[in-house]
Amino acid sequence: MIEKVIAYLEEYKNKHLDRLKDFLRIRSVSTEPERKADTRKAGEWVNRLFSEAGIKSELLDTPGHPCIIADTGPADGGPTVLMYGHYDVQPTGDESLWKSPPFEPTVRDGNLYARGSADDKGQVLTHMLAAEAWMKVAKKLPVRVKFLIEGEEEIGSGNLAPVIQKHKDRLACDYVALSDTPKFDEKTPAITYGTKGLVYKEIVVYGPKQNLHSGSYGGTLTNPGNALAVILNSLRDPKTNRVLIPGFYDDVRPITDKEKQQMKALNFDEDAYRQGMGVPALTGEEGYTTLERRGARPTFDVNGLFGGFTGEGASTVIPAKVFAKVSMRLVPDQDPTKISKIFEQAVMAAAPKGVRVEIKDHSSCAAYVSPTDSAGMKAAVKALELAYGKPPVFIREGGSLPILPMFKKELGADSIMMGFCMPDCNAHGPNEFFGVSDLHNGAKASAQFIQLLAAK
Repeated sequence: MIEKVIAYLEEYKNKHLDRLKDFLRIRSVSTEPERKADTRKAGEWVNRLFSEAGIKSELLDTPGHPCIIADTGPADGGPTVLMYGHYDVQPTGDESLWKSPPFEPTVRDGNLYARGSADDKGQVLTHMLAAEAWMKVAKKLPVRVKFLIEGEEEIGSGNLAPVIQKHKDRLACDYVALSDTPKFDEKTPAITYGTKGLVYKEIVVYGPKQNLHSGSYGGTLTNPGNALAVILNSLRDPKTNRVLIPGFYDDVRPITDKEKQQMKALNFDEDAYRQGMGVPALTGEEGYTTLERRGARPTFDVNGLFGGFTGEGASTVIPAKVFAKVSMRLVPDQDPTKISKIFEQAVMAAAPKGVRVEIKDHSSCAAYVSPTDSAGMKAAVKALELAYGKPPVFIREGGSLPILPMFKKELGADSIMMGFCMPDCNAHGPNEFFGVSDLHNGAKASAQFIQLLAAK
């Protein structure tokens, strides 16, 4: 039967590309209030695809944007898999930087350019098309497949946990599968088995009641800008690039020898990576490779700095207030609550006299690592190899996906992340793209994954 399913996907691949274009034309920017109706329209589009495929589906309202829960129904045996994805997209940013309008999908050199093409409309559609193909060809799936597709991933999935908790029985599964991560390179598929956790903070330093003349008042009070520089400098060693927060590394899970060998075996071009970022040199925590630092070691970074005079020309002031937004990416066994506490203690200890410091919380989540030897993971490996003609590599990513520890906590299921987009697909940036071949290969991989799960 799988041969017929693959043949169906091949026969209708042009139609599937047109459907993705229709999906991408919907301006489902979840963070923009004026796009609320468009975002709902995208959810309705997803719900309609399932219904027309003969898959039971429901659009669930939330205090924000709706979720879709779909279910192919009981199967003859095998595990149950929950496919997760999202239909909301990032804002377009400066549209003058786009070579073609972000909501007018355009194919150039085998790539489909549009906002949301890779993150995540194109990738989640691969799984929807695979389930549809099984329904069209066989009238049922060999294993039970459920779907949870939300419209708030790009704004933190604030309403997802209540949906999962309320519908835990409906969403019960053995595995969660998702595609919101990249391939390793153009020809090599990848399974991401680990993501980092996150603690995101804001440090606000207050000084005088208003901006002051730096000539009249300089040297007589603590400048908040200087104080912030002292605080930030105390948190990171400029020579070793180690985080200096006391206790920061206490619970870090070491990189295993197996993982080190896996990373070493990857065909990773450090110079191309450097050139792609446009930086003169690669730096990071002393004693670790670039891949190890990126995917498996904790970090501290300044994300934004503001305060005082920032306009054209000069204005010699002592600022009344300055602030920095900072993030710490965490690895397994680091507790976000503990890291948050010791961070605040370190900041307050480093703050000079003469200023008032306030620390604001923005977000946090734990790291996640999935076992790589489960039956579901083995099925994913084989499915990707069949679809791409090359076995996938296992990688760890430096980004954070709060939904993964949430799924583990609420559903007791580990996640399998099959990446179909390019690592340089410009997600969140201008000229985001998704390979046309990856749309088709992704759908075939998902169809094979369903078949292989049934054989376990």
